[in-house]
Amino acid sequence: MSDLNRGIMKFQGADSPTLVIISTMLLLGSIAFLIIWALQSAYGVS
Repeated sequence: MSDLNRGIMKFQGADSPTLVIISTMLLLGSIAFLIIWALQSAYGVS
């Protein structure tokens, strides 16, 4: 059993490369959205 199957994601295939890539893209996309939103709110960047 890999280390990735021991945490919150306790299901078979939790450490598959496809799922890891999708999770990474969602996480990085949400961080980028928050940074862009914060800059637009603070400085009025269009």
